[in-house]
Amino acid sequence: MARTVRTGIAVWTALLLVALTALTGCSGGAEPEEAASPGAAFPVTVTDDVGREVTIAVRPARIVSLAPANTEIVAELGALDRLVGVTTYCDYPAEVADIEKVGDFIGPNLEAIAALDPDVVLLTTGVQAEMVGQLEALGASVVVIDPQDIDGVCRAIEMVGDVIGESEAAADTVASIELQVEDIGERVEGAPVRCFLEIAQDPLFTVGAGTLLNDLIEHAGGENAVTEQGYVAYSVEQLVQADPDVYLATLGSMSDPSDIEGRPGFDAISAVASGRVYVLDDNLVSRPGPRIAEGLRLIAEALHPEGFDE
Repeated sequence: MARTVRTGIAVWTALLLVALTALTGCSGGAEPEEAASPGAAFPVTVTDDVGREVTIAVRPARIVSLAPANTEIVAELGALDRLVGVTTYCDYPAEVADIEKVGDFIGPNLEAIAALDPDVVLLTTGVQAEMVGQLEALGASVVVIDPQDIDGVCRAIEMVGDVIGESEAAADTVASIELQVEDIGERVEGAPVRCFLEIAQDPLFTVGAGTLLNDLIEHAGGENAVTEQGYVAYSVEQLVQADPDVYLATLGSMSDPSDIEGRPGFDAISAVASGRVYVLDDNLVSRPGPRIAEGLRLIAEALHPEGFDE
């Protein structure tokens, strides 16, 4: 039986990137400057993850998030009360369920977003990239967030902190993540463990260099059996030839890696033969947000269980 390693809920990012190229309106009329957190100063200019310089004139009172990770960042920084719109994919923390939905991740509803009169919209790349101009036409500041590694996640959290006037909370969050990453690194100092990470089953897809999941594997003391770049379609024959010692698979709303051991040809894989098959909560390992260190630990525990015997 595959061992399930999960503490959260559904999926969003990696699989959508593969397949495709691969927020109760709250009225927020508080005076922005008076409500600003200590140290917050506006206007502020940031450079987002696609190199755009974006100036935020005043502390945003109405925020729309079009990606689950961005929603988690806003919530973690203590600005959930200013989050007025999210997508149907945004499901954490639980309070997000009460925030108005503006469509799904793939096709956010511009009319619904416009009706919320946002000050700032946080989105990502991929299928959402073409919406930047349309969202700016609504009069909102638009910030694109798309980190590809742990360092990028930390920078994204700091950037969102600057954008929404919560830079101190962002610094605290990043410091916590960095401490967790450091601790995990000290626990996995042995030889790298060769592994494969499944993100979709039919067809089989995995991750290679240049992806957040690959960076997690490396920080967790692993060696990715996949040498290609980005999100990669893989055959059983390639998998048998790669012969990983550990088989990882993500479980989420769009990925259900059931009965890995019973799949035709999989008994020839060392990881399956030795019972080192682990199912991971996709929300924790694929979302580039404040819970990323939890996802890293899940992978590290699978690869180096000896480092976590407490």
